[in-house]
Amino acid sequence: FTAPVTWSTMRPATLKKKLGELLQSDDSSPLRIEILSFGFKRGIPREGDLVFDVRFLPNPFYIKGLGSHTGLDADVRDFVLKNPITIDFVAKMEDMLTFLLPHYQEEGKHRLSIAIGCTGGAHRSVAIAERLGEFLRRKGYQVTVTHRDLALEQAHWKSSQEAE
Repeated sequence: FTAPVTWSTMRPATLKKKLGELLQSDDSSPLRIEILSFGFKRGIPREGDLVFDVRFLPNPFYIKGLGSHTGLDADVRDFVLKNPITIDFVAKMEDMLTFLLPHYQEEGKHRLSIAIGCTGGAHRSVAIAERLGEFLRRKGYQVTVTHRDLALEQAHWKSSQEAE
């Protein structure tokens, strides 16, 4: 004896698909991805589905001429992204996301938040978040990149320089 499948016993992805068929809607809506850079010193973002810690990478904050720049500036971006450890890490992260994202979509997920953190949220995490956003856009995903702590860090640097 097999119990009949009812709406209330269906898995969410199956139910969604069935409802989509009934309503004649397109169930292939793309996965929207938010990439969020942040600084661990201000806490881990609650909304992060996947959280990566990049504090193991060399920190440009301590390099003369780079500390007051950000991961949006070419000199810091190059310092971070051209490091051999970063190159390996980014390749592994891209490989993992290439594997994971279609499976999230198959399960019915429409939004995914990827958080990338460094100490302050202005150098390493920013450069890597931007790089990852470019990669995922090339793969056809809708991506937004937000830098949660970048403005706070810049304001802190400015106020500390004025105090000197």
